[in-house]
Amino acid sequence: MQPDRPSSPASPSPAAVAPAASAASKANAPAAVCTDSTIEVANGQEVAVRMYGRKKAGQASPVVVHFHGGAFTSGDLDNGCTVATLLQEAGAVVVSVAYPLTPFPQPVETGYDVLKWVHRNRTKLGGQGALVYLAGEEAGGNLAAAVAVVTRDQSHPPLAGQILLSPMLDPCVGTASLREATGNAMGCKWTEGWRNFLRCPRDAEHPYAVPAGAHRLAGLPPTLIMVGDTDPMHDEALAYAARLESAGLQVTRHVFSKAPQWPDALLQAGQHECPCAAGAIEQIRLFFEATRSPVPS
Repeated sequence: MQPDRPSSPASPSPAAVAPAASAASKANAPAAVCTDSTIEVANGQEVAVRMYGRKKAGQASPVVVHFHGGAFTSGDLDNGCTVATLLQEAGAVVVSVAYPLTPFPQPVETGYDVLKWVHRNRTKLGGQGALVYLAGEEAGGNLAAAVAVVTRDQSHPPLAGQILLSPMLDPCVGTASLREATGNAMGCKWTEGWRNFLRCPRDAEHPYAVPAGAHRLAGLPPTLIMVGDTDPMHDEALAYAARLESAGLQVTRHVFSKAPQWPDALLQAGQHECPCAAGAIEQIRLFFEATRSPVPS
């Protein structure tokens, strides 16, 4: 995967396998509308997804491609339930991606293929005029940001915005907030995660692997970044927000003062009421409202 050189990627044929309702998710949170499906994205490649929300009659809903966390080494669709539910409660239809837990670039390529499928099916998913967003928490936040860079370089599909919650963006794993959170611990899951994700030192310089280190940020969509004040990802998330602002981009940042369990509270399997849930839903809803102007199709 090469940055900044538009190409003509193969067009995946949309073919969704009949969705089966997730009994476990229904048991944990009866109010959630949640189905598991498999979609065909490219050359017969199938990707498992979990869909939240339904198209509303007579109105367009935001459609969000969502990536769960897990430090690049663990996590699945169950771990994405908390954030996907926040997005749904803010008014979105959510397609949560079971991306491969393999080294770069496969997770990013899978995410981009799913994004293209969602864009082709956006009217079916969210209604006429539905806008498409990216979102992710922790390692999933890095993938969402990476797919946004790929999308800019390919000039397709158009994005209305990206939503990053406690994004894991810095492979140096040396910020003050992360050191304070890990203390004197001998091991660090985020260090191991970056070792698992990056195949070699040069990958750390690739803008699709580490989008926060990209030399060129112009052209990225509006961004919402949310972190906790004691969040290990606090410093790297706000540093990325500052770089986006310096590039003249629209950025909304919000630091929650009572989110002592972020990002781990965002990654619990099943649907749980995470700290600051109401505030996060409100921030996401406001972001949707601020970015709902039509984008080129």
